[in-house]
Amino acid sequence: MSQHYQHDVLVIGSGAAGLTLALTLPAHLRIAVLSKGNLSNGSTYWAQGGVAAVLDDTDTIESHVEDTLNAGGGLCREEAVRFTVEHSREAIQWLIDQGVPFTRDDEHAREDGGFEFHLTREGGHSHRRIIHAADATGAAIFNTLLEQTKQRNNVELLEQRVAVDLITERKLGLEGQRCLGAYVLNRTSGEVDTFSARFVILATGGAAKVYLYTSNPDGACGDGIAMAWRAGCRVGNLEFNQFHPTCLYHPKAKSFLVTEALRGEGALLKLPNGERFMPRFDDRAELAPRDIVARAIDHEMKRLGIDCVFLDISHKPADFVKSHFPTVYERCLDFGIDITQEPIPVVPAAHYTCGGVLVDQNGHTDVPGLYAIGETSFTGLHGANRMASNSLLECFVYARSAATDIVSQLAQVQIPTALPSWDASQVTDSDEDVIIAHNWDELRRFMWDYVGIVRTNKRLQRAEHRVRLLLDEIDEFYSNYKVSRDLIELRNLAQVAELMIRSAMQRHESRGLHYTLDYPQQLAEAKDTILLPPTYGD
Repeated sequence: MSQHYQHDVLVIGSGAAGLTLALTLPAHLRIAVLSKGNLSNGSTYWAQGGVAAVLDDTDTIESHVEDTLNAGGGLCREEAVRFTVEHSREAIQWLIDQGVPFTRDDEHAREDGGFEFHLTREGGHSHRRIIHAADATGAAIFNTLLEQTKQRNNVELLEQRVAVDLITERKLGLEGQRCLGAYVLNRTSGEVDTFSARFVILATGGAAKVYLYTSNPDGACGDGIAMAWRAGCRVGNLEFNQFHPTCLYHPKAKSFLVTEALRGEGALLKLPNGERFMPRFDDRAELAPRDIVARAIDHEMKRLGIDCVFLDISHKPADFVKSHFPTVYERCLDFGIDITQEPIPVVPAAHYTCGGVLVDQNGHTDVPGLYAIGETSFTGLHGANRMASNSLLECFVYARSAATDIVSQLAQVQIPTALPSWDASQVTDSDEDVIIAHNWDELRRFMWDYVGIVRTNKRLQRAEHRVRLLLDEIDEFYSNYKVSRDLIELRNLAQVAELMIRSAMQRHESRGLHYTLDYPQQLAEAKDTILLPPTYGD
């Protein structure tokens, strides 16, 4: 039997953004936090580098703002950048207060007996401003926030719950557009439950799983973006998909990202013959922004017909490498690679979705009662290219801002009641799941080939043709068979892929992460790509 749940706040997603919002809200609110797998399956847990913030006396807000604007290729919204950076110190202090064990710098003891935190530098940053917990910052933050959340009696943490779709007044044929809750597949029972809530928050992460090679965990399927689009929300700048330049290239190393902090501490990119190549592409060499580094690697791999390039930090003292990058050292050692003695084989992989659901500084979407925070959202912070370690900062700043906004509206919004149950009376169990597996594979392959690091009009047209055929097949399957996690994710991923392709086709220039051989120049005027859903403004 399907279940009905009522909460004040429904948070779909259990990463940094979702947990931060749950912890920031008042303790008298009933909150549900949904994870579609185990709680630690999201991207936050696997983040290695750190969080960018203005913490050092030699650094300034203006410098961080300027670096972010420069990396963003002219498309950052300055008010969003400034809002985020200005709240960076208080966000980090909140994390410290929660107990996050950031790495301290024993060499710079303060006179009062305390210790300064160690700050590292990453590509695009003009200062050391990345606070971190060795090279496993995401795990340290996630584990701390999860433990704090478990101590809150008002928060239910629900695993193996896959959101199917949002419930809005419009979808129920009522007056208005407000979001009232969501239909959620319980993977344990196999039933689709009904969740009603005064406020619904999408904190579902990005859509990098749309590509064949990605640094993201399996759940990064653009669920929140697709659900918001179907609910009537605009999306923006989905053509800007960041490829991390350095993921471990090994047949058994699935999705292992080699942190950018290695290059920040002196690691060099080399060809198989040991020659450095980044100085030929940019004066900043290995510390150039990620889009430049990823394109340079892609160029060299295609030019030479090689499977990978190499990232070399073996010229640094072994103790330094082991102490600063224990996770990378141990993981590479598992595959027979001693990074203190030899270079790491690396390739670019899809890493971050810079666009998403349009929101304001409080995380509001176009649908009343619906918020989007973290990688799901499009705040304007990242522009045409996300600068390293700004993404986690965005999660904390906007989650805290959304929580404040929700509190301000509590008196005006009641929990909706009597929402209809999910109707599965017209569907049957599937005996053709091979179609899902085939379509999933086809989608990710043509997105990699045609909508990847370097694009052309012809490639995008081919992708558009194929994704529309896939969407028709998926819609037919969705209408006739019971939902499963694989089907829900495929449906969402195909929808987001179509939005990415449409966005890329509308941009007749090369800017930031969008590089096309047909329009290699950058236009004088920078404009966002905003797509309106069919129901927008009804």
